Amino acid sequence: MTEHDTDIDFDFFEEEEPATQESARERLIPRRGPRGPERPPRAPTNLTPLLRLVGLIAFAILIVVLLVFWVQSCREAGKEKTYKGYMTKVSEVAGSSQQIGKQLSQALTAQGLKEAQVEQRITGLARQEQLDVERAREITPPGTLRDEHAALIQALQFRVSGLNGLASALAATAKTKDTTRAGTVLADQMQRLLASDVIYEDSFKAPATAELKRQGVTGTSTSGGPLVPDSNFLQTTDLVTASAMETVLNKIRGSTVTPTQGGLHGTNLVSVKVLPQGAELSTSTRTTIVLRTNMTIQVTVEDSGDSQEANIPVTLTVVQAGKPNITKHETIGFINPGEQRTVTFSDFGSPEVKPAVIKVEVQPVPGETKTDNNSADYPVIFSVA
Repeated sequence: MTEHDTDIDFDFFEEEEPATQESARERLIPRRGPRGPERPPRAPTNLTPLLRLVGLIAFAILIVVLLVFWVQSCREAGKEKTYKGYMTKVSEVAGSSQQIGKQLSQALTAQGLKEAQVEQRITGLARQEQLDVERAREITPPGTLRDEHAALIQALQFRVSGLNGLASALAATAKTKDTTRAGTVLADQMQRLLASDVIYEDSFKAPATAELKRQGVTGTSTSGGPLVPDSNFLQTTDLVTASAMETVLNKIRGSTVTPTQGGLHGTNLVSVKVLPQGAELSTSTRTTIVLRTNMTIQVTVEDSGDSQEANIPVTLTVVQAGKPNITKHETIGFINPGEQRTVTFSDFGSPEVKPAVIKVEVQPVPGETKTDNNSADYPVIFSVA
């Protein structure tokens, strides 16, 4: 092969290479024909499942909210039932204890009982009161009322202590002729009974009432009575003084069972006043009474005889046409000759705004013969402020 032939071969391969590369490029790049009209965008096909998911989530949220309200409602109902059930049990014990206090007052002021009989009755009352203490200990209070329940038990224990101490003091002073000194000894035990009322009121009733209000528990107990009951052991504070207990001793020892020679037994009605209005009622003129939630009526009674009297019932009745009478009862513990005592009536509900009559009667004492001044009728008309 000559040098010329070699040059020809080389040139041949050199000229063919660009053509081959161009053909390959044409094969790799597809040729596109003319474009037709564009298609409209296709609607998303997953919208319905999304809406279903949103609906399910909203329904689940609703169920959760309703469930929360239901649980809260059940919890509130259960809480109210717990508190009211507790107060119902307390009411039974408190009422029993208050009844024992009334029996004590009757034993100390009854006519014809001797010292040994009074002592025996008080000893029996102490045993009954101890049963109330045990009943109170068996009651399980709600957690927020544990301290108040402890105060309730303490008040009942003071009553047991006072009754036992009073019975012991009667036995210890039975042969003591100095009734003044003996009255002081007896009054010391009566102070325990007064303390029991203070403990009940200040350490149980008041804080328990405040706690129930804080918990949103209102209305009445499950038995229909007051939500937090009263329990006043002493029916009158007159019996707490040494002079009053000296009078009790003189009576049960027979010193003042009958009046002095030529003396009289008797009481008379002095006045009837409406507070806070300050209006004194008249038997001849109709008095306008402005109705208020804190309205009270005070009745003043005088011992018009020659002897000390005890345990005198006083009754006040509001009479309105076409409506049931409103009747209230109070008792005067002790009253000395020439002395005046006042009893207070409250909680009259809602008298109608129209004319009415208030009747007041002081029950005659044993041996009283003049009774025309023991009662009176007072015409009134109720009005709103």
